[in-house]
Amino acid sequence: MPELPEVETIRRGLSSLLIDKVIARAIVHDSPKSFPNDIASIEQFLYAAKVVAVRRRAKVLIIDLSSQYSLVVHLKMTGQLVYRGTEVFGGGHPTDSLIGELPDRSTRVTLTFSDGSHLFFNDQRKFGWMKLMPTIEIPNLDFMKKVGPEPLEDSFTAQEFIPRVRRRNNTSIKAALLDQTVFAGVGNIYADESLWGAGIHPAQKVREVSDEQLASLLHEVKYVMNLSIAKGGSTDRNYVNAEGKRGSYIDFARVFRREGLSCPRHPDVLVEKLKVAGRGTHICPVCQVIQ
Repeated sequence: MPELPEVETIRRGLSSLLIDKVIARAIVHDSPKSFPNDIASIEQFLYAAKVVAVRRRAKVLIIDLSSQYSLVVHLKMTGQLVYRGTEVFGGGHPTDSLIGELPDRSTRVTLTFSDGSHLFFNDQRKFGWMKLMPTIEIPNLDFMKKVGPEPLEDSFTAQEFIPRVRRRNNTSIKAALLDQTVFAGVGNIYADESLWGAGIHPAQKVREVSDEQLASLLHEVKYVMNLSIAKGGSTDRNYVNAEGKRGSYIDFARVFRREGLSCPRHPDVLVEKLKVAGRGTHICPVCQVIQ
């Protein structure tokens, strides 16, 4: 599943292309559950509606329309969004669908705009979805009510982060970071990278981590996620753009997928891989020691 920087990279690309485009038609290709919307709503609120914004909440994309409805899109494991017009753009699971002829066998939905351009929603495993719903009702989705604050917002400071993490005092700090109710969008890559940056062992219990360390951890989360967005995402072997180029953050990773290689802080020490919170986890045994 994509992490927040990958979804943000797609959001920025689509935002530069879709604003003010008018939706003329929607075709569902052999997978109604990918587009679970009734015909009456499609005709009334999707057709002839203009795209007014492309937003993101956690790992979910939201395409706001002039009809006061929105398309809420979750890519899940293998989803792609590919735009084809005078320009091309896309992001998603790295298959030839990103650069090949569309629609193809993985295409679940095709949106056609009034200028003849298209947005294709491809999904090999059919776990993703594109739901049309009133914009005002989006905050009432179960997911939206449960998900925590956005970590990259300037307003999300250590003063808010620390008490939220301490609700998970009896779990490991990595489990707390992966908990989407604590804050949104942090997955395995950025948890490992941030914990290394802050010098905290992933298995350390939250109650044993000082407020000073937690403030440092939030700083690292913001740093690694902003760097990843600047580099087009990490891909984690899964996410590439429409030109077939992978995000390059993984080239800058300090510990993730670097087991057996030198720690950037300790050239004579090798990064180790272990399991924490049910996930493969990368640490430096010198930088990160359980207190």
